[in-house]
Amino acid sequence: MTLQTKIRMTAASGDGRRVYPFTAILAQETMKLALLLNAVNPAIGGIVVRGQKGTAKSTAARGLRDLLPSLPDGGRPAFVDFPLGATEDMVIGSIDFEAAVRDGSVRFQPGLLARAHRGVLYIDEVNLLDDHLVDSILGAAESGENVVEREGQSLRHASRFILIGTMNPEEGELRPQLLDRFGLAVSIEGETDPALRVELLKRREAFDTDPDGFIARHRAEEADLAARLAAARRRLAEVTVPAHLTAFIAEICARNHVAGHRADIVMERAARAHAAWDGRSDVTSDDIVAVAPMVLLHRMRAGEPDIPPPPPPPPPEDDDRDDQDDRENPGEDQQDQDDGQDDRSPPPPPEDDAGEDDPSEGEERDGPPPPPPPEPDDADRDDAENAPPDEIQEVGASYAVRKLERQSLDQVLRTGSGRRSRSRSASKQGRYVKSTSRRGRDDLALDATIRAAAPYQKIRRETAKQALAVHISDGDIREKVRERRVGNFLLFVVDGSGSMGAQRRMVETKAAIMSLLLDAYQKRDKVSMVVFRGQEADIVLPPTNSVDRAAKLLADLPVGGRTPLSRGLGAASEVLRQALRRDPSLMPLVIVMTDGRANAGLGHAPPHEEAILAGAVLRERYPSAQFVVVDTEPPGVVRLGLAGKLSAALGAAYFKTEDLRAEDLVSLAKEHQAW
Repeated sequence: MTLQTKIRMTAASGDGRRVYPFTAILAQETMKLALLLNAVNPAIGGIVVRGQKGTAKSTAARGLRDLLPSLPDGGRPAFVDFPLGATEDMVIGSIDFEAAVRDGSVRFQPGLLARAHRGVLYIDEVNLLDDHLVDSILGAAESGENVVEREGQSLRHASRFILIGTMNPEEGELRPQLLDRFGLAVSIEGETDPALRVELLKRREAFDTDPDGFIARHRAEEADLAARLAAARRRLAEVTVPAHLTAFIAEICARNHVAGHRADIVMERAARAHAAWDGRSDVTSDDIVAVAPMVLLHRMRAGEPDIPPPPPPPPPEDDDRDDQDDRENPGEDQQDQDDGQDDRSPPPPPEDDAGEDDPSEGEERDGPPPPPPPEPDDADRDDAENAPPDEIQEVGASYAVRKLERQSLDQVLRTGSGRRSRSRSASKQGRYVKSTSRRGRDDLALDATIRAAAPYQKIRRETAKQALAVHISDGDIREKVRERRVGNFLLFVVDGSGSMGAQRRMVETKAAIMSLLLDAYQKRDKVSMVVFRGQEADIVLPPTNSVDRAAKLLADLPVGGRTPLSRGLGAASEVLRQALRRDPSLMPLVIVMTDGRANAGLGHAPPHEEAILAGAVLRERYPSAQFVVVDTEPPGVVRLGLAGKLSAALGAAYFKTEDLRAEDLVSLAKEHQAW
């Protein structure tokens, strides 16, 4: 079959509609290159395209399929348009229960991942899919195979496809953990050049008026591009990356502070594909520079990609190897880059960043302005008067923390994903723990159903009109009860008063918060932060999935003034109220970091008593929330232990700051029966 014949055969899509030719798409060169590189090397791991509607995202995806080489059996690659309402069984496949009951045989019912094998899987609005579905798709795209585990049966099948996801950021972001698993990312916009917009309009009108004629006019270009793609695929196995350019890739990723090593691997694969696309068998620095922005766009912590100058050619083997040693051990230059990271952090967002639902607004309007707080007695005096006002202390070195998870397992059914706390699963995702006779979720427990029907098989066979392997009645049907790990909502309530500046306690406190934030990133939690100092409490970070944003705010967090602990707990109550209103199944974990020395209140009672009462009210009002109090009071012979009293009022787990390290902290779930 010639390429010309192949192009003619694939002029129409699987649903009968004509496909707009890939070569007729104007501009959007970065997007088209990223798609072609994935077609050359599907091991890159797919592409996510971020942009507004009407920027040719789906048009390019459909056009790419028609450029792919024919399958060994002569057929054309599949193009699977992922339905937004797909279930897990539709995606990964399932066991054909009807065949199992009728014939006593186990048959696989293929899903979308099986249909997309050797073709294209296109997901529009990928950011609106449930996380567990995206996770399954990305896992198959990365490994090249799909694993189906249903009713005690396990099946593996090949699932190699080009994954294309598109999204409009205005409709919500994709979780950073899932976004990172897409190999490449590009961000596109509509064209602003009037002449180009006119040409786009003319081409679209020509295609809509006479699609067959329009396709015929671009057939030669399509055939040439398909031939080039097929040649690049064949050449890919011969492409090599010189050792000095491998170090160049590692340096680029290190400079951009990407998490993990996936970026290094993807950049190497994309550079090899780029070299093969250009008809070469050796990767050059130009290949790496061309693909680096697409690899780093969704992985950088901030700013534009920092791509160093290409390295010099490797020295001869008998030359002095000092230069090579310098590349392998960047030393002080790399340290300077790391030390300067905080200098590039943007300032905290303005107070209205949270929008009209910002719970920090209206806090002072509840009732008349509070009177000046009473003068604290000797036991209430702290180090605030001796600390410089609005001092900003650096973030101490982070460390590994032990897992913080809930002891109790409630009966609330939850969706979503994460790695912190166990929960009942509202979907077919999760570990099968037991069965139930309650119906309604269409998650059949085949083993339990057969066990329930087993005692009645003899009499049912005698009275049945039809010979079946197993006779099942409605009363035998059992459904699965599943458990899964889900993320939590971590609300940090941080004491920013002057007492935290004494003995540089905020350095240690920031280190603890940073360590917990890194743990939250790994556990896929949402985070929010309330800071109380002076006479106020501010929601400096509304609920967000962006742990990076929380880390930047933490670096610029000042200390100074009095300790309005009761106001901080009041602000935390408002954050919880609004978060639970949006998602009643949320699992809040409130981490209060303070020494408990309240010396500014609302004026209704002594500040310490107000804070204890506020803690008791918070605990009663939000029974689904779990609380942790981290006591920041410095060690010494005399300790007031006020944070411990607050912990008792909240029903919280209690720790000192130094106890948060992994080598010292025992599991909260085992040590604290309140959890």
